[in-house]
Amino acid sequence: IHLTKREIEVLTLVIEGKSSKEVAEHIYISKRTVDFHLANIYDKLGVNNRVQAFREATRRNLLPLAGVFSMATG
Repeated sequence: IHLTKREIEVLTLVIEGKSSKEVAEHIYISKRTVDFHLANIYDKLGVNNRVQAFREATRRNLLPLAGVFSMATG
């Protein structure tokens, strides 16, 4: 499984607790595009929601460790 750089960016921001709208504003794309990326992520990982996506991406070592550690400490 391969997540694109943008999909990883979107998933990382979602994991930080940002809404789709907040993610969109943060990376200067539309909410619809964020939702499109999330749908692709869910499909690739075989999951149905944000929590499952985080767990599966972590299990498969698809997320950069720096992002995960900054979430845990910030």
